[in-house]
Amino acid sequence: MSRFIKITASIPSIQPPSWAMWQRFLLKTMSEAILPFREKYTRADDTLIWRDDYDDSYQSRDGADDFYESFYNWALLYLLGGEAYLLDFAHLHWDAVTKQLTKLGLVHKEYERGYDQFHQGESYIYFYFLCLADPENPKLIDRARRFAGFYLNEDPEALNYDPEKKLIRAPHNGSVGARWGYFDGEIVYGWYPYMAPYGLPYEDVEGIASYDDLKDPHLATKMGQVMEERMGKGDVATNLIVTSLIANAYIMTGDEKYRTWIADYVDAWCERAKQNNGFLPDNIGLSGAVGEYINGKWYGGLYGWSWPHGYYNIGMAAVVAGSNAYLITQDERYLELPRAQIEAIHALGRVRRLDDLAMSLGHHWVGLLQEHTPETELFVVPYRYQDSGWFDYQTPSPIYPITLWNMTFSEGDWARIQVLREHSLVDWRDVIPFRGKEDAGHEQPWLCYLRGENPTYPEDILREAYGKVARRMALIRQDEQDLSQVSIHHWQELNPVTTEALIQLTLGAPQIIYNGGLLMCQVRYYDIQHNRPGLPPDVGALMEKVESDYIVVHLVNVNIHEARELLIRAGGFGEHQFIRAHYEERISEYPGVQGQNGYAAPPLKTQTQAVEINANGLCIALPPATEIRLRLEIKRFVNQPAYRIPVEDLP
Repeated sequence: MSRFIKITASIPSIQPPSWAMWQRFLLKTMSEAILPFREKYTRADDTLIWRDDYDDSYQSRDGADDFYESFYNWALLYLLGGEAYLLDFAHLHWDAVTKQLTKLGLVHKEYERGYDQFHQGESYIYFYFLCLADPENPKLIDRARRFAGFYLNEDPEALNYDPEKKLIRAPHNGSVGARWGYFDGEIVYGWYPYMAPYGLPYEDVEGIASYDDLKDPHLATKMGQVMEERMGKGDVATNLIVTSLIANAYIMTGDEKYRTWIADYVDAWCERAKQNNGFLPDNIGLSGAVGEYINGKWYGGLYGWSWPHGYYNIGMAAVVAGSNAYLITQDERYLELPRAQIEAIHALGRVRRLDDLAMSLGHHWVGLLQEHTPETELFVVPYRYQDSGWFDYQTPSPIYPITLWNMTFSEGDWARIQVLREHSLVDWRDVIPFRGKEDAGHEQPWLCYLRGENPTYPEDILREAYGKVARRMALIRQDEQDLSQVSIHHWQELNPVTTEALIQLTLGAPQIIYNGGLLMCQVRYYDIQHNRPGLPPDVGALMEKVESDYIVVHLVNVNIHEARELLIRAGGFGEHQFIRAHYEERISEYPGVQGQNGYAAPPLKTQTQAVEINANGLCIALPPATEIRLRLEIKRFVNQPAYRIPVEDLP
């Protein structure tokens, strides 16, 4: 007997909304755009066209993420309703890049040998999308278990975790276990122009007062030795991002040991933050002591508060870990971890002139600040902390409080977002034609749309997304560089797939946290007729409203010949529960009669229907050229999360 009920749409879609047509056009355009990308940048074996080994211009531990990032969202586009071949190509390129990186010495046992989780997180969002798109694939299930096992000490070659102290043993970790030290080969941290905006890793190294001092080989060696001593062992806050790898294994398999690991590890960090006035300390020695290798200081760990990015990556690590722990345990106290970091940093904010700021991540804010003068005053917060105090004041990222609100929908979390809006220099309703590396930057106008302030946003953001795809295709056509010599970032900067608009509009969620976040969303879709994830062909979906206890989603079948059937899943992983659905049912005649009196359809008359659901899925039948708007009452985080769609429960 079916567990999911079915509702059949009856409202004729004689004038389909333009957003639905744009969605289908964008899905088709991006699906087709990967074909010339593949043809130009990959070999017959699906590896990226590049040289066969690193030269001296690259650190030997760095770079694996950049290869994977070139294809990371192709499986996601498939999940949203893109062409079926997207999943095939996503698998092919994951396997090919893994082999390519194994040959280059960066990957072992199909997993990163050992590097920081800030960069590993960028790689493995690709893997999480594959698992979400193809959850019953035996190879993916094996990988999910094996990759998580590197952190549960299930592989004797990869003893990354101390279960007694509840810590990961090194900032660089992976399939060979704790990868001690910061450098391979010569221990020296010299002057690099691209690292100049981030300044010195430490202020207390005798004889080194400015970044330019590192041009002296002796001083560069001295700084390198200090970094090796302080950053080469022990746990760091950025390792919290690894909770996504463990959560992925749990959602894939349901094995309780993964839930236990996440709770233990995040609990330990929550306690450390509590003992440090709410701030996450960024470095823990192997004894479990904060600041064990940095003279007792709570700051100064690798990818910590001092260097290179501070709040940028500490904030994302806290949000990712808190969200994962909440998803797995349904215990909201874990969200206090990211909430505390956001509140503390925002409380330190001040108003400064634009020309007084040396923002290390200024390129992230180009879209918001490009029209302003040096005299412009703006609200900024400190991103970093050193012996001299808080510094590196920058625009507060809205992504963290928005991601937090996306989990709770609480008034308090919304209030934090409103504070940022009050301090903003731009109209939050504007769709600025700019995207960062994270394929994000339009959270503000999307929120205004959800609040009823920005009615044209769906069309505006879809047009903006199309413009990005069109520009990248033009860049690909004119690209005549020697691909054996290009930067390792070359292909990711040309990837023609952009998913922010589709995630917001169809799933009702912000873009993922790019450095390792899972896809936390209101709903997910399954094409019943074609037995695959994603919106069915010709179907558009628009999340019109998102509240704590209900959502409103509008579905349209723009095909005038064929019916479509889909499952709406409550939450990205079935973690939510639909209680009941409200929708309008047609009670007037349609299409009416033929002849002199039938040049127009009869006036549309409807009545409101309410249907009990009490399940984490709902099936919708869309006859040709029909639409339905559903108000779905919802309970959040009440089911065990799972990637698998229970097709046996379909009607």
